[in-house]
Amino acid sequence: MDRIKGFEKLKSINAPKGAITAVSALAVALGVGFIMQSSDAAQQRYGGADVQEPAPGDAADGVTTSSSAILDVEDITLTSGALEEDTANLPAPEAEVIKASTPPQLEPPAGPEMTEQVAPEPACEMVANARPMAAAMVNLTLQAPCLPNERVAIHHNGMIFTQTTSDTGEIDISMPALAENAVFIVAFSNGEGAVAQTFMEEMKDFDRVVLQWKGDTGFEIHAREFGADYGAQGHIWRDAPGEMADAITGQSGFITRMGDAAAPDALLAEVYTFPASASQRAGNVALSVEAEVTALNCGLEIEAQTLEVVGDGEMKTRNLTLAVPECDATGSFLVLNNLIQDLKVAAN
Repeated sequence: MDRIKGFEKLKSINAPKGAITAVSALAVALGVGFIMQSSDAAQQRYGGADVQEPAPGDAADGVTTSSSAILDVEDITLTSGALEEDTANLPAPEAEVIKASTPPQLEPPAGPEMTEQVAPEPACEMVANARPMAAAMVNLTLQAPCLPNERVAIHHNGMIFTQTTSDTGEIDISMPALAENAVFIVAFSNGEGAVAQTFMEEMKDFDRVVLQWKGDTGFEIHAREFGADYGAQGHIWRDAPGEMADAITGQSGFITRMGDAAAPDALLAEVYTFPASASQRAGNVALSVEAEVTALNCGLEIEAQTLEVVGDGEMKTRNLTLAVPECDATGSFLVLNNLIQDLKVAAN
């Protein structure tokens, strides 16, 4: 397949219209309140899973409480008619035949209408947990039994991707961390969600580059380690993602693809990880963002964002809008060589 290098129709790298904006988790969120930074462009890019900040006092599990007033009846005194005359000296009444008659039937006073009491729905407790793994990876789990087969957005340090809960409302995934103090926000479209956090001691030992986008755009990260050609050993990409075990031993990097592509309006991400502090070789890793021209993206403008966490741990972001050639170029790749900075690796 042909590769169109340095594609001349790249419209913008720094601030495109409607581009994704990084979302940073700054505090524990949702049930305990959280703040995320975003822009109008990000809302257009990623919107659909907005996270609403709960009002003060709302329960973390989304259940609201209500109270009904109880009317207290007070100051009731039992009374009876008291005789105020001395009846002992009164003359006896004359005998008189009184015919018994049926007393009138009195209708009981109408009482308040009784309404059926509906028991409140049981609370749906959501529990998220983050556990550190090797190679600065995280095992993120969620239990949300009241929300099976639901679309959910996972936010972490600017990276956003879509997952779907299981039939029992669970998520269990492995994902790359992007910060030592790692916070993960799991947000449902109805405003409910959960937060997990953990400390990633190994984060400083790995360089990471994220490419994220929405829908069927054809975007990919390609890493050619130490001069490797396309298709050769050392060319790390979607169809040859590498092994996490090789990164642990310092032999090579690997790619992790995040997100459920089958979810509606799916947010997807690819993350390239390289073991900077344990590399057994010195040299360069050539990084490029590429997009295959397909029947789903030909003739369209597509958008993406890159996040780079390299060296000192500070994140660098770039946005892009790319005009894809018409459909007669289907099968070709657009290659953007300068969007992501190449890695300079020293042997350790």
